[in-house]
Amino acid sequence: MDGFSLPTAWAMAAAQRLRDCSRRALLCFVLVATWEAASGQIRYSIPEEMQKGAFVGNVAKDLGLDLKGLSDSSVRLVSRGRTQYFALNYNSGHLQTAERIDREQICARLEKCMLNFQILLQDKMKLYGAEVEITDINDNVPSFEPGELEKKISEMTSLGSRFPLLEAQDPDLGINSLQGYQLSSSEHFSLDVQTGEDGGKYPELVLEKPLDREQEAVHNLILTAFDGGDPARSGTAQIRVTVLDANDNAPLFSQPVYTVNVMENIPKSYTVISVKATDLDEGPNKEIKYSFRKNKEKSSQIFHLNSSTGEITLVGDLDYEESPLYELEVQAHDGGDLYDRAQVISVSDVNDNTPELAISMVVNSVPEDSPPGTVIALLNVHDQDSGENGEVTCSIPSSLPFQLKKSFENYYSLVTDRALDREQEAAYNITVTATDHGAPPLSTSATISLQILDTNDNPPRFEQAAYTGYVRENNPRGASILSLQASDPDWGENARVTYSLLLPLLPGGEGSESPVSSSISIHSESGAVYALRSFDYEQLRELRFQVQAQDGGSPPLSTNVSVTLWILDQNDNSPEILYPASRSDGSTGVELAPRSSEPGYLVTKVVAVDADSGQNAWLSYQLLKATEPGLFRVGLQSGEIRTARSVLDKDALKQSLVVLVKDNGQPPLSASVSVTVVLADSLPQILSELSSLSASAAAAAGGGGGAEPQPGLTLYLGIAVASVSGLFFSFLLGLLALRLRRWRNSQLLESGASGNFSGVPVSQFVGIDGVRAFLHSYSQEASLTAGSRKSQLHFPQPNYSNTLSSQKSCDPNQILTFRLPPSSVTHQAGSSENTDGREVLRCDIRCSCSYQKK
Repeated sequence: MDGFSLPTAWAMAAAQRLRDCSRRALLCFVLVATWEAASGQIRYSIPEEMQKGAFVGNVAKDLGLDLKGLSDSSVRLVSRGRTQYFALNYNSGHLQTAERIDREQICARLEKCMLNFQILLQDKMKLYGAEVEITDINDNVPSFEPGELEKKISEMTSLGSRFPLLEAQDPDLGINSLQGYQLSSSEHFSLDVQTGEDGGKYPELVLEKPLDREQEAVHNLILTAFDGGDPARSGTAQIRVTVLDANDNAPLFSQPVYTVNVMENIPKSYTVISVKATDLDEGPNKEIKYSFRKNKEKSSQIFHLNSSTGEITLVGDLDYEESPLYELEVQAHDGGDLYDRAQVISVSDVNDNTPELAISMVVNSVPEDSPPGTVIALLNVHDQDSGENGEVTCSIPSSLPFQLKKSFENYYSLVTDRALDREQEAAYNITVTATDHGAPPLSTSATISLQILDTNDNPPRFEQAAYTGYVRENNPRGASILSLQASDPDWGENARVTYSLLLPLLPGGEGSESPVSSSISIHSESGAVYALRSFDYEQLRELRFQVQAQDGGSPPLSTNVSVTLWILDQNDNSPEILYPASRSDGSTGVELAPRSSEPGYLVTKVVAVDADSGQNAWLSYQLLKATEPGLFRVGLQSGEIRTARSVLDKDALKQSLVVLVKDNGQPPLSASVSVTVVLADSLPQILSELSSLSASAAAAAGGGGGAEPQPGLTLYLGIAVASVSGLFFSFLLGLLALRLRRWRNSQLLESGASGNFSGVPVSQFVGIDGVRAFLHSYSQEASLTAGSRKSQLHFPQPNYSNTLSSQKSCDPNQILTFRLPPSSVTHQAGSSENTDGREVLRCDIRCSCSYQKK
């Protein structure tokens, strides 16, 4: 029974080929329509013994199929048998025979021989039933068992006695089967053919004339069996009749019919039944031998009859599904060749066959957005048992998003039950279990692997809601600033994330370049942000932009995130000194400080700034170098230069100070400035000191006086004159600036002679370089009479060919007068004036300038 309950190697190979074909056919498209089952059925009829490739029917025409679309991937024949008897010609659409068909081998004695299969239209997902009737032809000759048939008949046999003859076998049906017998001519015997309840023809030899062994001991007859085919076929058998002595009693069975029910799973050597016959004769005529009257090949392979005891034992396998009833005829022969017959054995079914589960077609992958009801596979179940043992139910685990629907006869379709989500479950192994209703139930299962294809239903997501980055200024170009990371739970191209900058729309339009695009870039694959230039904290302290993460789906999905980039300061700017300012030649001005100043007197203040921020911009001041150490001090934080002690007589007139300004960066940067401080209480004192210095220098150089001034004295005189001229020029510019707001230039020139200035601070800055420039621009000459309290400064008129004549006299109205602090000096140009006990400096810029103490 194992050969019927388990799939054979052929069936397994066929199932594998079926699955391979299904995969190749169904991988080309995604099945999203619900399975449609067709209820129609087509029928054909062909005679047996047709050659391979013979025409059966036009399937394309009968089903309305397009010949252009026929292929092994669109139309397939599905049958449950072990042998494929038919094939479909995809070029013509004809159904053809795939093998030579022998009706007797397939259907044996069945009146109608039907071969059933299904036609599967895979592209339309329709299934049609088809059956082909195999009609009988007269291809078999009636035949007897080989050998000579010998009959022994007693001479005492009464007339009319009948003797059964060996039956001829003709596997054909109907008119082509065995129709009758003929006996060769004999005066003692005739032939009588009996028709049984099953329609079989049973020849019997009838004694027509008494036998006389002494006259004729042996009679040789020829029995001919013929069928009704066209042309008719016949077979013959030799009959040898031996005349014996009288045996007038035939064996008799205890009952004409024996009925027994046995289970199909009984073991071999099991005694099914024992038959018993008796004979009233004596001696050898009473000895009975048992034999099968119809010794069919299949029965002889399953049952064995003990000729002496009449026991029938099982030597083969019973299969209710293959044959639910076995009918055996047992003959009892005595020594005189008399006989009796009977026996019927019925076989009961047991649940010994597991259900057969075949996958007709399967889809290996579906998109995750497939609608509910999408067909995944088509299954066929079959159980060779009968009754409840053959009823099969299919099931799958309830936790899966799938369900089974019965679509056509024993076919089930596996469909989706709800929406799928690849991000939650990327693949399913669906186990389909087929269970029969037997006791105990038997089951079989098959596993279907299904991959869920990804669709682009998830946008990329950044790890943070917003990003903040920091970069120090003066960074190298191409330096990595920060890295952004976004993930996409999709798969493949749908999960491939690319990054890009979102540039703001500037008011200038398309031609305007955003500072973001010229400052940073982002790697499209890694999300790393790089600097395109070196940042300067003093120019740009913060950069805000947005980054877009976009996947590779179609259509693509994207997400934006805000990024803030802070520029960190570095100590890359040295302090810048605003005051005192350095000129193009590197010199600075001169600060005046009275000799009578007390300790802590504010001489001037060094003002500096640093473009950096934070501690990099914290400035400190210190006195780096001084002519008289200890005379001046500098405020550490304020930069104020103050006297540290009183001025002594020995202290030089000109004090040179070097002030260092340093920031608090790491490493610190610094700048220095030179400040010249002149120690004098008044301008005449300055000139007097200069004169003394000049005389001393001249005496040291020449050894005696002379009327001519020495070069050293002239130098100091020039310095003094330059100081006075610078002071004058400063006040002149201030006056012009004030007057320019109120009057025009012409009014300013007319009223310039009456201007008075007072309250000039002691530490008023007088630029030596300014004095030199002033003297140089006007080509001035200065002379000083040594030992005189009155000095005269002459300013020769320059040659202005475009504006003034060199012979033009001085205009008294163009004399400017300004007040100086109380001193013993009076400056006069053309005249002198004493105002309120103060020294008055009167100058004509085109003529001369003089001062005198009244």
